[in-house]
Amino acid sequence: MDKLDAIFAPETIAVVGASTQKGKVGHDIFANILSGGFKGTLYPVNPKAKSVLSVKCYTSITGIPDPIDLAMIILPPKAALQAVKDCIAKGIKGVVIVSAGFKEVGGEGALIEKEIKTLCADARIRLVGPNCLGVINPSPKVSLNASFSARMPNPGNVSFISQSGALCTAVLDYAADKGFGFSKFISIGNKADVDELDLLRYYYNDPDTHVVMIYMEELSRSAEEFIAEVRQMTSGTNPTHVIAIKSGSSDAGAKAAASHTGALAGSDALYDAIFTMSGILRCVTVNQLFDYAQAFAANKYPTGDRIAIITNAGGPGIIATDMSEQSGLKLAKFSDETIKELKKYLPPTANFQNPVDVIGDAAKDRYKNTLATVLSDRGVDAVLIILTPQSMTDAIGTAEAIVNIAKNSIKPIVCSFMGVVDVSDGVKLLQQHKIPVYQFPESAARSLGALREGMKWLFRKILPQFEMEYDIAKAKQIIETYLSEGRMVLGELDGNELLKCYGFKVLPMALSKNKGEACNIAAKLGFPVVMKIVSPDILHKSDAGGVVVGVEDDKGVEKAFETIMKKAGAYNPDARIEGVLIQKMVPKGKEVILGLSKDPVFGHAVMFGLGGIFVEVYKDVAFRLSPMGRNVARRMIKSIKGYPILKGLRGEKPSDIEIIEKHIVSLKAMADNHPMIKELDINPLFVHDEGEGATVADIIIRLENEE
Repeated sequence: MDKLDAIFAPETIAVVGASTQKGKVGHDIFANILSGGFKGTLYPVNPKAKSVLSVKCYTSITGIPDPIDLAMIILPPKAALQAVKDCIAKGIKGVVIVSAGFKEVGGEGALIEKEIKTLCADARIRLVGPNCLGVINPSPKVSLNASFSARMPNPGNVSFISQSGALCTAVLDYAADKGFGFSKFISIGNKADVDELDLLRYYYNDPDTHVVMIYMEELSRSAEEFIAEVRQMTSGTNPTHVIAIKSGSSDAGAKAAASHTGALAGSDALYDAIFTMSGILRCVTVNQLFDYAQAFAANKYPTGDRIAIITNAGGPGIIATDMSEQSGLKLAKFSDETIKELKKYLPPTANFQNPVDVIGDAAKDRYKNTLATVLSDRGVDAVLIILTPQSMTDAIGTAEAIVNIAKNSIKPIVCSFMGVVDVSDGVKLLQQHKIPVYQFPESAARSLGALREGMKWLFRKILPQFEMEYDIAKAKQIIETYLSEGRMVLGELDGNELLKCYGFKVLPMALSKNKGEACNIAAKLGFPVVMKIVSPDILHKSDAGGVVVGVEDDKGVEKAFETIMKKAGAYNPDARIEGVLIQKMVPKGKEVILGLSKDPVFGHAVMFGLGGIFVEVYKDVAFRLSPMGRNVARRMIKSIKGYPILKGLRGEKPSDIEIIEKHIVSLKAMADNHPMIKELDINPLFVHDEGEGATVADIIIRLENEE
């Protein structure tokens, strides 16, 4: 038996802090459990009352003669601490602390929360809260509304997790309006013990939960543990679909960072990485959260991306087409048989191609025949039906026809019944039969796109991992030398040596102190060469005018040397100049950026994107964390908008994408082996044609002392 069963399906509940005064949380929670028709036994605890709502009161939880599964505690921190001690003495299995005044206010409240957490952990009692709305289980077998929301939702196959109690009440209200049902519903507040991962584990094993909605403020686990476990839950033959909305998505103010990676690695970018790697679908709005959950709750998934649109108005059909394409779907091409069949039922003025316009005067039979016909086309993976209310529109009849056809179809059908009043009966009927229905066609199209994304995740290709060897000892020696000398920025020569230890191909180079030395080195390396300023005080060399590319002869070397030294001096008069680096010119290739950034909460993140100026202008980059392997790297590369450039556009040869995959995996290995790397940029990395590898052109590596 799972310990969280005591929270979600208790047989006995004690409400500690039950109140006789209407409007107080202690009264309302007790009243909600009672009026919700709880199937177990309920005990109010209040030393100052004889009864609450005609139910006999106990002075202490220890005075209740029967065993208790769940204690709902609605008391201020000090009294709550004593109540928890009484719960432990009583042998209670689960505790929910609804009251506030704990960690969220700091000071003594935070200390008391810590003590309660330790007491519960030692007694092996699961604790929800403090500072939460409570828990709801609408299943007719349990019928539990242990929350301060008076609304008991309908039973359904979607479970909900929220950090915010206030959002929960709004969500319940919204769900009631949509006829939306829940399997389990919980607010976790301060997460002293039970958190998102605990609940995801529980929901994964719950036969009544197929989809999970999460409102998350912050993750309290290590990202690696969360990703590794949740990825298992969202994959395989019996997956649980997880949809999340994360608050605080804008990073106020850019990070003060020396590298592009550090500057772009805001917490939101990292949460994006966590969700993507876990197989969690991220939403932007609460509306979208419900839209997607409704689509997944129907338990029908498209096997491909080809959709058919049926509409009784041209404009909405065009909107749906546009949004479908934006959502990664495409219009199915009907077979000749399908078009021939459609012509039997539709008037000559109709459009028989996709999207099918059944014309404004379409009655239910026209919708019914058209839907049955396009569903049977092998080239159609899903259908989107749009109904706009016109004087002859039969919303309820059309809904009945859709319900009857949907019963015998494994292909997903989503509807957009536009309007509110005129279509409401039809909408209710569709909702009752778990057919996703939306007010606007773009929501329907987006939700179909989300279903397709879910299927792509389930059927993603899993390739064997790369086998690679690294010179960890040499890399460690390079880093330790810098740290022992108190130097935190690796020079380009040593930085390249470090990258070589991890399989990167670097250009031949040498440092020159004067013009004569520069000419000799350039002659030895062979023209053309690149020349760069070397200074621990000038990290972005281009900004300082400290880079000259494509130098062809001695004269050019001398001139470039003078220019670089002069500009570097003007850029930062106090900069320590070590000389000018002469580097062999890099062979032609596509410019990408690879980077590492260390987050104080989640550890090292790897960044990938198009390099050079692209990273500054478009910020078209992706981040990923541990666990990192070939498949994560592969999907990461594919996720950027500029991916087609690497695949080869307009007759160009494709770039060596496999070497980028290997380098991403190697960078994460470098971070894991040498956690004192704070930031790293390889920008640009020139990726050559397929099979020809990649060459490092410029780097920044910053270290930090480990505490």
